[in-house]
Amino acid sequence: MALISYTNSYIGKICFAMIWWFAAVVFQSLEISGGPIMNSVNSHWRPATATWYGSPEGDGSDGGACGYGSLVDVKPFRARVGAVSPILFKAGEGCGACYKVKCLDKSICSRRAVTVIITDECPGGYCSGGNTHFDLSGAAFGRMAVAGDHNQLRNRGVLNIVYRRTPCKYPGRNIAFHVNEGSTNYWLSLLVEFEGGDGDVGSMHIREARSTEWLEMSHVWGANWVIVRGPLRGPFSVKLTTLSTKRTLSARDVIPGNWAVKATYTSRLNFSP
Repeated sequence: MALISYTNSYIGKICFAMIWWFAAVVFQSLEISGGPIMNSVNSHWRPATATWYGSPEGDGSDGGACGYGSLVDVKPFRARVGAVSPILFKAGEGCGACYKVKCLDKSICSRRAVTVIITDECPGGYCSGGNTHFDLSGAAFGRMAVAGDHNQLRNRGVLNIVYRRTPCKYPGRNIAFHVNEGSTNYWLSLLVEFEGGDGDVGSMHIREARSTEWLEMSHVWGANWVIVRGPLRGPFSVKLTTLSTKRTLSARDVIPGNWAVKATYTSRLNFSP
């Protein structure tokens, strides 16, 4: 009996040690806090108007005011991009947010809602005067039509639609940070890519190697953030706080010490929808 008791106690200590080690590793790499996205995403449909631009079956903007560049031409952005009026663009802090949109004319519109990702801002025209307007890619606009009527719907020009926020989903992808051209050890600029859940960034902080201090970055334009300070020493951990629900995520040492300009570094993390 003494041998059994000792064995059980020894195994129990090993199991506890393994659980403690696993938890420590996880919490060193990941910190996500805040309420679920649906707490702040209004489930009610709201009225707006929509137009389209580019080629009829095209992806929409080439680059755009959010700074995603060529990402808008490939999945998961491809054919799902949209430019919005300033009320939704929010001086760039609305970049990356996802919306469901659908048109209201039952004679030509499908009941299906189309999901679009904000990658650009539309100036003037229907987008001015405080209006809520979506200027969609030709492909996204056409998908609101019933089968076979895509071109007829696009010929309508401007449509009355309804929209609502929806969680962003990027299966198989985690949040990435692109080091913008011109970055140095004294001026470091990052573009945030593939943020799931809320999709938008309200604040961003960076932590240097062997430091416990989170340094606040400044929003420059679109989905781009910068810190002017130095010399900065990597590797860098990055902390994001979403604009919509104030959820927080921390990616430890996501940018290596030998980081390179125009390189993209992918974390092991993402917000859940």
